[in-house]
Amino acid sequence: MIRTIIFALSLTALASSHAADLKFGVVDMSKAFSEFFKTKEAAEKFKGNLDKAQKEMNDRWSVYKNLMTDMQKLKKEASDPIMTQDARQKKAVEFEEKAKDLRALEQEISEAQNRRSSQLKQEDMSIRKGIYDEILVVVREKSKSEAYDFVFDKSGMSLSTVPMLVYYKDAVDITDQIIAELNKNAAAGAATPAAAKEEKKP
Repeated sequence: MIRTIIFALSLTALASSHAADLKFGVVDMSKAFSEFFKTKEAAEKFKGNLDKAQKEMNDRWSVYKNLMTDMQKLKKEASDPIMTQDARQKKAVEFEEKAKDLRALEQEISEAQNRRSSQLKQEDMSIRKGIYDEILVVVREKSKSEAYDFVFDKSGMSLSTVPMLVYYKDAVDITDQIIAELNKNAAAGAATPAAAKEEKKP
């Protein structure tokens, strides 16, 4: 809602201005984000953390399965008619102890999953914000150096999922310039998403 109001006020200011030549441009922030080399690097790092978290969960579930196997064995032994009453009773007690351990482990796994999921979500949001903040710095510097009066994000969506900017006339699309500026310091040999696509073409 706030974003919509700001956008509307900006257009109002644009329409009511008496300046003869206002210069405005557009940028596709979504495209800039996806083709920024740091986005790919961050995605690879995040995937590594995701895989590590998955391994931690798999290890816990492995312990859980082993405990289940032990319980099934104890349950069978506790009802074995060949064993003495005392032996069966002992196995039954061990079974109950294992059952308590299993319930505790189930709770631990559930809490660990929720905690790790929340951590990964926060990490992803933080990474995305950092990258977008860096892109915004480049957009603002470009806007100032090229003397733009307004620069709008053409990939922005309204609450009704309709693009915020549905039509623009005589606006300069500076998206490719922004992407080039963002990737000028990419490590040699590190292909950006756009470059990678070009390399795959026959």
